Amino acid sequence: MIYHSTVSASQVYTPENALLQDDTHGFVEVDLIVEGRGVHCVHDRDIPCNSGDIFVLPPETSHGYFLENPSDTLTVRRISLDTNGWFEGDAAAYGKDEFCFGVFRENPAIACAVLNTSSKDTVLGLYDAIEREINEKGNQWRGAVKGYLTILFINIGRYVDCAIKDVRVASSADWKTVLAAIKIVEEEYSDPALTLKSIAEQLFVSETHLSSVFKKATGKRFSEYLRGIRLDRACALLAKTDKRVESIVSECGLRDVPSFYKNFSAYMKMTPNEYRRSASMQGGESEEYKSFLKEERIAGILSEISAKVQRGSAKSTKALVGEALEAGIRPEDIMNDGLLSGMSVIGEKFRNNEVYVPEVLVAARAINEGMQILKPRLVEEKVVPIGRVCIGTVQGDLHDIGKNLVKMMLEGKGFEVFDLGTDVAPEDFINAAVEHDCQIICCSALLTTTMCVMGEVVKAAEAAGIRDKIKIMVGGAPVSEDFCRQIGADCYTVDAASAADEAIKLLKGK
Repeated sequence: MIYHSTVSASQVYTPENALLQDDTHGFVEVDLIVEGRGVHCVHDRDIPCNSGDIFVLPPETSHGYFLENPSDTLTVRRISLDTNGWFEGDAAAYGKDEFCFGVFRENPAIACAVLNTSSKDTVLGLYDAIEREINEKGNQWRGAVKGYLTILFINIGRYVDCAIKDVRVASSADWKTVLAAIKIVEEEYSDPALTLKSIAEQLFVSETHLSSVFKKATGKRFSEYLRGIRLDRACALLAKTDKRVESIVSECGLRDVPSFYKNFSAYMKMTPNEYRRSASMQGGESEEYKSFLKEERIAGILSEISAKVQRGSAKSTKALVGEALEAGIRPEDIMNDGLLSGMSVIGEKFRNNEVYVPEVLVAARAINEGMQILKPRLVEEKVVPIGRVCIGTVQGDLHDIGKNLVKMMLEGKGFEVFDLGTDVAPEDFINAAVEHDCQIICCSALLTTTMCVMGEVVKAAEAAGIRDKIKIMVGGAPVSEDFCRQIGADCYTVDAASAADEAIKLLKGK
């Protein structure tokens, strides 16, 4: 027996609701938080949970999901199964170390892990595959489900080993602190300056307190946990890439090559070279499996690039773009599915007032760092932009913040943008548009005394005989839709994110 379902929490957490709504089941459950945040009540423990958290619950575990606030959402994808029907031997025997392929090893209680973007995508892909097989029940569907379940539990076991096997934290506040620390480690482990002290400062708690609750929750000292994370990442790079050890040491935030060899040998009971040879001899015999690993790695790198752009991590974005090129990923895919994908998310959040100008600026800086490496390769492969735009603040006006935001959003949608700066005369807009073969001119103004220059740009385009070949967009604080129509321009938008979307529509003639 196996079931796949999607569960949405509807009740706000109170101790009374938790007592009444607890669900006791006879199956193993694998619950992935795919959206939102809330409270997961397990036995008598109230655990804050967020998107990317995963819980594995053994049979007869009383639990339920609740919202923290009425305006919140919490969506859980769940796989429930009777292990006796799908696994054999100790993998099916609750209480054994190998039950569910070791997810509960050392302590057969609830297992929990915090997934980063890449690992969450991997798990979601396995959920999708299992759901598809359950629904379609085609030829050999049971064999396929068994295979996917095995891969799922083995992957989860790795993530759980890097997180929390048992819920031992005394309070909800402590649990939040530990989960926040784990998320920081997952995202910033490659930074050699990352320490318990630096994380405590980010979380505004004392180093002593963080050390205490971290050990209580994970059963490991922080230094031991961080070293394990870095060595696990080193194992993955050794197994899946041909990178030199020096490069792996740098990417994993490790101190130096000699200490890496010493710690790795103690951790894996073999040298890095022995591990690489061993990994190359296992699991890679099937061409289909090799293809799966390659696609998984490509998707993971592109997803990480997108995530780093959204966080504004310029240094990490630049490094990941280089890694993607080394891995043989097409420059166009890196640009579209990595850099521009991240900026698209930021643009949408900016439009919805979920992020503000500073977040847009740091995201743009991250994209620029990545594009420095990518542009030469894009030129080599003759990758063309979706369109060309010249943009500037009109003559007499020196304000450029709005203009710069629009430029970033346009570049984030795949346009090549020629920035003419501020105080741009009408004829300069026209000359630039002709010189660079632009399809769109974007004019910005902040002063009411300069907005009339936009009308002169429209007239200059008509006089040059290019008005029927080029679209003119206008924007800025004093500009309105009525003014746009009055001067004969093609489009007005109220914000930078909308400008980028409208530019695409103008390009397609919609």
